[in-house]
Amino acid sequence: MRRKNRALAYVVVSIGAVVGGLMFAAGGFAIRDNSSPDTHSTWAGAPTLPSPTTVESTAAPPPTTAPPTFPQHGEGTFRRATGSAKRTGTGKLLRYRVEVERGLEQEPGEFARWVDRILADGRGWTAGGQWAFQRPAAGSVDFIVKLASPDTVDQICGRYGLDTGGEVSCRGQENVVINVKRWVLATPVYQGNVDMYRHLVVNHEVGHFLGHSHVSCPGKGRPAPVMQQQIYGMGGCLPNGWPFPQRGKKSTG
Repeated sequence: MRRKNRALAYVVVSIGAVVGGLMFAAGGFAIRDNSSPDTHSTWAGAPTLPSPTTVESTAAPPPTTAPPTFPQHGEGTFRRATGSAKRTGTGKLLRYRVEVERGLEQEPGEFARWVDRILADGRGWTAGGQWAFQRPAAGSVDFIVKLASPDTVDQICGRYGLDTGGEVSCRGQENVVINVKRWVLATPVYQGNVDMYRHLVVNHEVGHFLGHSHVSCPGKGRPAPVMQQQIYGMGGCLPNGWPFPQRGKKSTG
């Protein structure tokens, strides 16, 4: 009996050791699933890391540029640009003044610098040797370059029987009136080069003051004459804002 009891006890102890060992293994470790693509540790107690798809980006959105704005209707009165611009050109001298309608964002001094540079450029109206320009600090002038809202342009131009429709600029007697809508937005052909459109619109309307009428495109692939109504189509010509785009050689229609 003693031998049987000892053998039975030995079997019980052995079984208990095996079961205990299995319980210890189960309590201390977890079996890893090798089929998972996750490379993070799966040891018990390891921190749970977020999936890459749940991490929120902290990068700032790309900057956007707001389109330029302008009022449809200004105050109807004008501010004169101060200062002066020296004479440029060798022909007959024409004096001019620069004004900006009250209620527009553009400053008279800024607009005047644009007009001064355009009229003094070697590709401008002075290139033919017939005209010279000067902006005096005071005194009488021959013409006035005005930047105005669409409604005010319509009012001024309407006095001379011109229909600008809130869209285009005009010249009426001594008034060279530039529509601020076109000044900031240009036209579809010039949307990639607003500066060139500004050259065009000033030269075009001053050209009317100098006695030039509208002309058409002289031929496909040639520079559009500055007196062409380019806003209504190019007719096969290339965009151009200068009377003498090749410095001395006039673009004619």
